[in-house]
Amino acid sequence: MSLRSFIDDIGTPDRTIAVISDDTTGPLERMLAETFAEQPVGVESNVTIPAASDIGPEIERALETAGDTAVLFEGGQPVAASPMLELYDSILAINSDLFVTGARGVGEIELPAVLANLDEMRLRLCGYPLSDKEKLLLIIVSRYIEQRAWATGRGTIRSAFQRLSRIGDEIGTRDVYAKLAATGVETHVYGVDDGATVDLDVVPHTGSGSEYRDAWFVVYDPAGTGATAAAESASGPVALVCLETEPRTWDGFWTYDPNRVAAIDAYIAREL
Repeated sequence: MSLRSFIDDIGTPDRTIAVISDDTTGPLERMLAETFAEQPVGVESNVTIPAASDIGPEIERALETAGDTAVLFEGGQPVAASPMLELYDSILAINSDLFVTGARGVGEIELPAVLANLDEMRLRLCGYPLSDKEKLLLIIVSRYIEQRAWATGRGTIRSAFQRLSRIGDEIGTRDVYAKLAATGVETHVYGVDDGATVDLDVVPHTGSGSEYRDAWFVVYDPAGTGATAAAESASGPVALVCLETEPRTWDGFWTYDPNRVAAIDAYIAREL
């Protein structure tokens, strides 16, 4: 077993993001399409929405009140909806500097429903300069998981940084992990020991193998046994697992499945 085996076990569900708008294709829709241009989820317009009885109250409410709306379809059925302005504020109009500098910190992270429901989907995402937006999705999901752990205040979080010095080098990252360390969350950090001192109340794990050098993971288990927690709970288990396969190119996924999170957590605890 390896981190790669968890990634290889993930499929590509039949998912599409439809932008519902009264106007022709606008700039936000084009930005969203560019963000997912290389991913196995397409962005479309002029999609017919099923009758209200088939879409659920939350999606119906979003379509009635939010103006231009992005709807995530899976297998032809709508499963989540987010206002386009919400996507604009959370990913389309920002860059990673907001998180690196701490300008947007723990307690301020919003993960729109359309993005949150891209779990259990294998993604291949590039960082700057190969892409301006793709890697940002991984940063937002990472911060969302860290925020969930901080807000819950218990359990275990395991996070990989490739180089432990990154914790101190990035003001926003240090701030997040200082706040986590001040809670009841048992915080483990992983990476190559490049001489940095991690002066936080965390448990460092270092090594020189490929999973230390290439992994990006944030795994949160609120109860110590992910399989016992509710997958859909706002404080339930969640994990992001990625590997850098080429410089600035990431292959991975995130999941709320309690059994999968428990298996990932157990592997990391045992092997790293």
